[in-house]
Amino acid sequence: MKKSIFIFGTVAFLAATVQSCNKNKCHECHYDDASGNEVALGEKCGDELETLEANGYSDTTGNYVVHCHGH
Repeated sequence: MKKSIFIFGTVAFLAATVQSCNKNKCHECHYDDASGNEVALGEKCGDELETLEANGYSDTTGNYVVHCHGH
């Protein structure tokens, strides 16, 4: 029983560690405007990165799909 609890605890710790590491990842992001020009958004990290990738970027000219790439 102790061995099972230890294994479960270890797996839970590793899962939490991996999740927190993913939140700290940063990527360079950009979108292509209506004219096809690439517009740099700079480096985005954590929740901001996830939100941009999920929802895109919006301004007065429209809503655009954001592309983010790791270093």
